[in-house]
Amino acid sequence: MTLSELNSLIISDLTPALGQGEAKATARMLLEDDLHATPTTLFTRGDRVLEPETVARYRRFISRIAAGEPPQYVLGSARFMGMELKVTPATLIPRPETAELVDIITDRCKNRPDLRVLDIGTGSGCIALALSRALPFADVEGIDISAEAIAVASENAIKLGAKVDFHVQDIFSAPAATYDIIVSNPPYIAESERPSMERRVKDFEPGSALFVPDSAPLRFYTAITAYAKSNLDDGGLLAFEINPRFAEELKSMMESCGFNCEISRDSFGKNRFALGTHAS
Repeated sequence: MTLSELNSLIISDLTPALGQGEAKATARMLLEDDLHATPTTLFTRGDRVLEPETVARYRRFISRIAAGEPPQYVLGSARFMGMELKVTPATLIPRPETAELVDIITDRCKNRPDLRVLDIGTGSGCIALALSRALPFADVEGIDISAEAIAVASENAIKLGAKVDFHVQDIFSAPAATYDIIVSNPPYIAESERPSMERRVKDFEPGSALFVPDSAPLRFYTAITAYAKSNLDDGGLLAFEINPRFAEELKSMMESCGFNCEISRDSFGKNRFALGTHAS
């Protein structure tokens, strides 16, 4: 089988499950990430004959993705802000919206020296690692309750040569410290929203990093805001990725804790970020 034929096979076999547009995007991801074959390679070297072992591996990839498994888990990696990160079912797959949050923080804080940054619920470490690259003089720390996630984040840091301190810690019992930036993309999807979600998300990504009870949708935001109130330095920034459904309720909670809160939209026009600073 040639490279071009493999590309066509991926698209044809995944189109019934994903639709043609997403099947084409998935084919491109698989070929680029696993074989380093770009669209240019397909054009110039599409007649390259592949080893039978390679074709067999891709047939296994196709079968897993057609069954609903995210291609990032099949490959074991995901791209985020110019980084290739290891991801496993113990970590969420980084989203473009999360990259927007990193950009917001960077734009606001890039001229501030000697920053101390805490990423709560770090998962794969995507936010902490991206901020470490964007704010090179910052002291960045990432915590997560999952030891499996911290192992993945630590591996990503080593691979990238990033100086980020990752360790297991529950925010509900985190020790006192002083930070200039506290950022988090905590669980924020209400359990009642689960049935409407894509199967590849709700059945494969870690539920503990996604879902919160309908009775307490701001559970993690409330704990993190209380922690930030005591541990964020004067002029510090508290930055959240949020569920648009609870934006106003979250804003009120943060303001009641003494923060000036701004709700910001993502590139899709949804209320996706909450940015808090100490009220003067």
